[in-house]
Amino acid sequence: MPIEFILTSLVVILIPGTGAIYTMAWGLGGGIRQSILAAFGCTLSITPHVIASILGLAAILHTSALLYEIIKYLGVAWLLYMAWGTLQEKGALQLSEQNEPRSAGSIISNGILINVLNPKLSLFFVAFLPQFVDPTAKSVEMSMAALGLTFMVLTFLVFVVYGMTASLCRKYVISKPGVMTWLRRIFAATFAGLGMKLATMDQ
Repeated sequence: MPIEFILTSLVVILIPGTGAIYTMAWGLGGGIRQSILAAFGCTLSITPHVIASILGLAAILHTSALLYEIIKYLGVAWLLYMAWGTLQEKGALQLSEQNEPRSAGSIISNGILINVLNPKLSLFFVAFLPQFVDPTAKSVEMSMAALGLTFMVLTFLVFVVYGMTASLCRKYVISKPGVMTWLRRIFAATFAGLGMKLATMDQ
C-alpha cells in the first residue's frame, strides 16, 4: 500500500465532516459504545461510493444532472432532519445520567444515511483512487477495492478516536446543563451548515 495514499487519506479523514460530527455527538450523548457504533455506520456508508467508483457508476452520476440533484437534496434533507432532531433533544445528544443503551441499528443506519446520500463522495473516489492504482496490477478493480478498504479502515480508526475523545467529556457535559444546551445548538448548527453547503455545491 503506497505510503502517499495512507498519508493523503489521513489528511482527508482528519478534516471533520458530517461523519466525524455525528460520531462525536454520540460520544457525548451516549458514551464509547454508541460512538463506536456511529463510527461503524459512517464507515459502512463509504462502501457504495467505493463500489460506484470501481464500476464507473460515479461517472454516470457526474453526467446525469437530474440524478445528481435528487441524491444531493435527499442528503440535504437528512442533514436538516438531524439538525432539527438535535435541537429537539432527540438522537445523539439526548443525555441522561443512566446512559441508557440506544438501538444499535438506528445509530448505524443514521450514520450510513448521513454519507451515503452525499454524491460528492462518489465523485471524490473517482478522482482520488485511480491516482494510486498500480498500472502493472493484474486487476485494476481489485487494486481500487484494496485502496477503498484501506480508506475505510483508516476512517473507522480515526472516527473511533474522535468518538472516544468526546466520550471522555461526557460526565462534565452532563453535570453542566448550560454547556449541553450550547453544544446541542452548535451540533445542530453544524448539521444545518453542512446541509446548506451540500445544497450549494455544483456537479
